[in-house]
Amino acid sequence: MFKFTPILLAILYALAMYRFSVWRTTRELDARSTELADPNLKAMTDRLARALDIPRVRVHIYEIDPVNGLAAPDGRIFITRGFYRKFQTGEVTAGEMASVIAHELGHVALGHSRRRMIDFSGQNALRTAMAMLLSRFLPGVGVWIANMLTTLLAARLSRGDEYEADAYAAALLTKAGIGTASQKSLFTKLEALTSGAGGAMPAWLLSHPKAPERIAAIERLESRWQRTVT
Repeated sequence: MFKFTPILLAILYALAMYRFSVWRTTRELDARSTELADPNLKAMTDRLARALDIPRVRVHIYEIDPVNGLAAPDGRIFITRGFYRKFQTGEVTAGEMASVIAHELGHVALGHSRRRMIDFSGQNALRTAMAMLLSRFLPGVGVWIANMLTTLLAARLSRGDEYEADAYAAALLTKAGIGTASQKSLFTKLEALTSGAGGAMPAWLLSHPKAPERIAAIERLESRWQRTVT
């Protein structure tokens, strides 16, 4: 019984962390966001809504400076204030903003946003259980190995989700008549847009595929769609 104790504790820890993470995320977003009201972007979101055959695509502004878009576990779509400022100053076009919104819609439609919260809790639980077990056999380095393995797992899962959301966005943008050119052009700008003081890239972007790889994946999709049509 005792040898299974770390695993049972890890499962209980994962459940507790999942519930707490959802509550904390929802509370934070509710407190620091408002619905986006921009006529230029509404024209784009209306085109996405028609392509999805839904009344509207609702987008919220999350009041933080870093450039990012996100999909909440409850299905809401958010653009950060920092990202919206880039649009207001002309550094990002309406089509490029639409590609971000379509990408986040992909995360929602494919279940990534809810699964990521579960994965995050599960990875913490896995890290705890592995550290407990490995430390018995490798004192002093067991925790380090557990951290390294779970970090590699998280990065691989995140990259897979990004490719899937990119593909969903490419299909949606094409169906909406917006096209994928703005999606690809945003990828070429992303590193410069997200660089802060000293040119440091945010941690969330490090777990994403590189821009050339994402563009190449979209172009492979476009080639496949062309062959299907012809």
